[in-house]
Amino acid sequence: MSGAAPVLLLSMPQLTDPNFARTVILLCDYTEEGAFGLVVNRQMTEPAWTMIKTEPPVKVDPDLRLWAGGPVDPQQTWVLMAEAHGPDEEQREICPGVLLSVSRQLTMQILQTPPSTRARVVVGYAGWGPGQLDVELASASWITTEVDPALIFNTPPDDMWETAIRRLGTDPTALHARGGVH
Repeated sequence: MSGAAPVLLLSMPQLTDPNFARTVILLCDYTEEGAFGLVVNRQMTEPAWTMIKTEPPVKVDPDLRLWAGGPVDPQQTWVLMAEAHGPDEEQREICPGVLLSVSRQLTMQILQTPPSTRARVVVGYAGWGPGQLDVELASASWITTEVDPALIFNTPPDDMWETAIRRLGTDPTALHARGGVH
């Protein structure tokens, strides 16, 4: 399935790793060298200002929350957004309606403004080595579906996994730990 990105990965019930249970991952890159994605349904509960330490210091909006993109490299940040912000060379279109940026300036700008459903600061990522995701897909740890920007940006994070599963025509309670539907 290498090269199939972008897609959404929906975790199956047997995936009990707390980093991935009931997750929706935006798979951005999937090559022979491995895969890179961002969990899109894990908003952190702590206010961003309690975790952000910058030099020089910035005043982080008190209502802003960061998003946990995955367990790899939790010091790295990305901006996931529904529309372009800033110079084109600082962002990449994952698919229509979903862009990704590593711009520090954009990150600082978003941290200082009131929260938006159209842009979020994501910390960490989900990564797989060569062939690792192939094995997980073959063992039915994940279901794939098309990327839907409305699902990512307009669905409450706690509802996203179930909403995505139901859009596939499947009742989440019908999924069982052996993979697939009964």
